[in-house]
Amino acid sequence: MNTCADILIVIDLQNGVCYSGEHLFDLQNLLTKVNKRISSYRKSNKPILFVQHCDDDLVPEKELWAIHTDLDVQEQDFFVSKTHANSFYKTNLKEILDQLSVHRIEFCGAQTEYCMDATIKFAHGLRYENFMVQKTTSTLNNPFMSAKETIDFYENIWNHRFLKLIKDEL
Repeated sequence: MNTCADILIVIDLQNGVCYSGEHLFDLQNLLTKVNKRISSYRKSNKPILFVQHCDDDLVPEKELWAIHTDLDVQEQDFFVSKTHANSFYKTNLKEILDQLSVHRIEFCGAQTEYCMDATIKFAHGLRYENFMVQKTTSTLNNPFMSAKETIDFYENIWNHRFLKLIKDEL
């Protein structure tokens, strides 16, 4: 994707999510792709927002809560803490997007079937135009599908319904 949306939102790529017993599927490729998108946004002087989940295991300011160290996080970036899969629920995300006059959002992050799905669908309901580069989301294997099958399944549901899926360039 040579162009950028109005903002890049990176969801839950925290130590405790990336390494919760097992690693997220294809983690190194995911981090590489997300950093490539971050770089595109920085070159275009577009904002980047990191969402961090908080719960009993992901305690603010603790190691598991921290954003993965391989990601290019800078102090001018925006940060939202959440306690629900939907990044808009009881957070200031909508207010930040309004202040920045955002209409188009690019999403990436984890976990595909939880926080990514809830946030993408809610953003669509708020009438944002949403985008995602293929395979810039990840998850773990579950009792029903492998992580790869889950990612493919959700990308198929999202594409042309809740977002525009952009062909992977890597």
